[in-house]
Amino acid sequence: MKKAVTFLLAMCMMLALAACGGGSSSQQEADGPFAPNGPVTMIVAYKAGNGTDNTARILAKYAEKYIGQTIVIDNVDGGSGSMGWSKLADSKADGMTIGFINLPNFNSSIVKELGTYKTDSFAPICNHVTETSIVVVRADETRFTTLEELVAYGKANDGKLIASTNGAQASNHIGAQAFANSAGFKYIDVPKGNTSEELTSLLGKEADFCVVKVADISAMAESVKVLGVFAKERLAEMPDVPTLGELGYYEDWLGSSRCICAPAGVSDEVIAFYEEAFKKTMEDPEYLEAAASFATDYKNAADTAALIEQQQAFTEGLASGFWY
Repeated sequence: MKKAVTFLLAMCMMLALAACGGGSSSQQEADGPFAPNGPVTMIVAYKAGNGTDNTARILAKYAEKYIGQTIVIDNVDGGSGSMGWSKLADSKADGMTIGFINLPNFNSSIVKELGTYKTDSFAPICNHVTETSIVVVRADETRFTTLEELVAYGKANDGKLIASTNGAQASNHIGAQAFANSAGFKYIDVPKGNTSEELTSLLGKEADFCVVKVADISAMAESVKVLGVFAKERLAEMPDVPTLGELGYYEDWLGSSRCICAPAGVSDEVIAFYEEAFKKTMEDPEYLEAAASFATDYKNAADTAALIEQQQAFTEGLASGFWY
């Protein structure tokens, strides 16, 4: 009988130790490095076929190798991007949902209070694409063939110069306003639904000039003339085109950045996992070949966070000076 009791006690102790060991193992797994345990949702705040959607799909295709899961693009269009950004901000902060925010459109949506989110509603992961803004006119334009002549015309015809843009306080409207403010002339804004319609308006002689990004004119290089670039230095692909700063106008870089973020509240491990996965993706030769048509510009989480805040301050400072 004593042997039986002793055996039972020993078995209980072994089971207890096993249970403790199992609990310890589970805790270690919980505290270990993050890895998604199923398909990852990537929210794009624009419709399928939009520029952001196209570049996001290329990135997602090659990132799956480094993330280890399928990436599902969720297009949430509407409200100038605010519907998609609202959904991303309200998503569960478990690392299974990430998404793009587009600067400075995102910042402008906060200024215009299109959503309830703020910059701190998101946890930056990295930057994906950077596109530099440029000032363009029609190739057959004779009234002004240089940026200085455009400014002189704008001052001489105060408030009569017309610019088409991609929407009220959208990225290209912000560019036109920054240019006009720094050069000291006024213009009439003709807002369109997107950049393609903006350029159609210019070529159709509804507008006199517009601000777009470098990639936007890749298919119409012979139809437009670039008068200036929003950059610190001249662009390698446009060495004869002056920067606005060297002519005494807007001195800083301006354009559009597409940043990948998660909902605020995700762990540092989640940020580190995606930061590293997307860095490897954007260095992958196969990805770079597929992405040759746009400007991949990886920035880590800290630099992306600083960029978002810088663009927010810039957009808020510009908001009171818009002319329509």
